[in-house]
Amino acid sequence: MVLEHYISDLLYRYNCVVVPGFGAFLTQKNSAKINMVTNTFSAPNKSIVFNRQLISNDGLLVSYVSSAEKVSYETALVEIEKQVKTWQEVLIQETSLHLKNIGSLARNHEDKILFQPANETNYLTSSFGLSNFNSIPVTREVLKEEIVEIEEKIPFVISPERRETRGFRPYLKYAAILMLAFSTGVTGYRAYQQKNTNEQVARQDAEEFVNKQIQEATFFDLSPLELPTVTVEATTTSTAKPAINKDEATHFIIAGAFRVRGNADRKIEQLKANGFNAGYYGTNAYGLHMVTFDSYTNANDALKALREIKRTQSKDAWLLTEK
Repeated sequence: MVLEHYISDLLYRYNCVVVPGFGAFLTQKNSAKINMVTNTFSAPNKSIVFNRQLISNDGLLVSYVSSAEKVSYETALVEIEKQVKTWQEVLIQETSLHLKNIGSLARNHEDKILFQPANETNYLTSSFGLSNFNSIPVTREVLKEEIVEIEEKIPFVISPERRETRGFRPYLKYAAILMLAFSTGVTGYRAYQQKNTNEQVARQDAEEFVNKQIQEATFFDLSPLELPTVTVEATTTSTAKPAINKDEATHFIIAGAFRVRGNADRKIEQLKANGFNAGYYGTNAYGLHMVTFDSYTNANDALKALREIKRTQSKDAWLLTEK
């Protein structure tokens, strides 16, 4: 089993992929960049970082491997643990560990793991087909300076005879110079106006993008696939009293997890308006507020309701079982 292949697949869709017992690979979106020195344009992308502290199993990678390999959840977990053990031995015995399309890890003398991400793969799906390229610098001719150079090299000589018969030509020369200077000034002014307009538009786009990122609700789906139910020990750090009586229910159908409590409350009201016995479960290990469609004491009833909700309401719904 090539574990890094499955990690790479998940990085296209998720911002955090935890390898149980090893660490987590996280992605961060970067905007397009222009290098004014090398005239290089870099497309928007996702940069990858490694966090050695996040080692708890969140079920995402194990569930994906279980589905892809067509094995049970427990078998997939055992195979991942074997691969992690092999990686740890490589980091101890060799200088570095290379994960294809992800990056390289190395252990320093302070027993810290250093990560160097791979740059050949862009995990930002909205930038599919875009690549970095170099532009050719634009050279502009300064006509006024060329005219001055020509006049210095070839001076005008006017004889008295020509002045009497063609006295209007000197005025044509100066008129041509004035017209050229005027046209150059107008062109420069238009370029200056266009530059200010472009900078203003870019600034407005950047402000709108930042405001959109701040106001966007955060949703963290820990179980995107319909897989066997995972039994976990649920803990909560929330100080608010949960709306669900956990002493009576052991099976919870999770509708979503929100970073802001207000968003979770609005989701509960929405589900109640649709006829569900929705409630507030509490916060998970990541500090996200979890909302449920309903709760059940009978496992068969819970599975039946889960399948119906996935078919009619949300394919992202999943089942949480408390011991």
